[in-house]
Formats: sequence, C-alpha cells, structure tokens
Amino acid sequence: MNTEIPKISDFPTGEENTGYAQYFTGKSYLASLTTNKDLNVPIFNVSFEPGARNNWHTHTGGQILIVVGGEGLYQERGNPARLMKSGEVVEIAPNVEHWHGATVDSWFSHLGIACNPTINENIWLEPVTDEIYRDANASVKQ
Repeated sequence: MNTEIPKISDFPTGEENTGYAQYFTGKSYLASLTTNKDLNVPIFNVSFEPGARNNWHTHTGGQILIVVGGEGLYQERGNPARLMKSGEVVEIAPNVEHWHGATVDSWFSHLGIACNPTINENIWLEPVTDEIYRDANASVKQ
C-alpha cells in the first residue's frame, strides 16, 4: 500500500495532526501558515486523506475555509452536504454545527482561518457517523 502523501497544493502539508486525532476519523495533517502573533490571524493548511473527516463541531467566532486541493465535503447540521473543490470559499458563521473532510476517493486540503480569534473556541461534538458520511458522498456524486 502506498503511504506517501501526494502533493495536494502549493502549501505545505505539515505533520500528522496527532494533537487533534481524537476529533477526526482517519488521518489529517496540519501546517501553520502564519507566525506573527501581533497580526492575530491564525491560518492553517489542513489536509485529509481519502475518507477522513472531523467530528461535528462549532467555532464560537466562526471560520473561513479556502479549498486549495482535492475534493472535500462540508455539511451543516440539518442541511445537505456540499462538494468542495479548489478555489471555493466556505464562510461558517459563529456557533454553526458542521463538519468537513475529504471525499471517500480524494485527498483534500483547505486553509482554515479562525475568525475573531480572541473569542474563538472550537467546541468538539460527536463523530460523524459512517452512515452520514456515506450519504454525504453519495449525494454529491449524483
């Protein structure tokens, strides 16, 4: 089995995201892109192996996702999933329950921008079930 991570975008893939692995199904990788704390705009490149996704969660200050490679899924609780492709932007309002991750057959990478970072906190919820994930993949491939 090929375990090499493909080049997904021009941004660094980073290291395996072991610090947050408990909130993910499958492997993800994390690279911090900003270092100047005075700017107070944390931006990370988050990459997902095929089939990987994060748990349902919210951000108290909101979040912006900028898709930079592969194909991914985004779903807000109670709404249908949407397919995300390179160049798309997803604006997530504060406190909206959602999840995002790779499709079943593609690597996926997005820039994650924490909005309102002085008040923004991730609230991690339950894992996305295999059934919800399967249905999301099926609905976007139709």
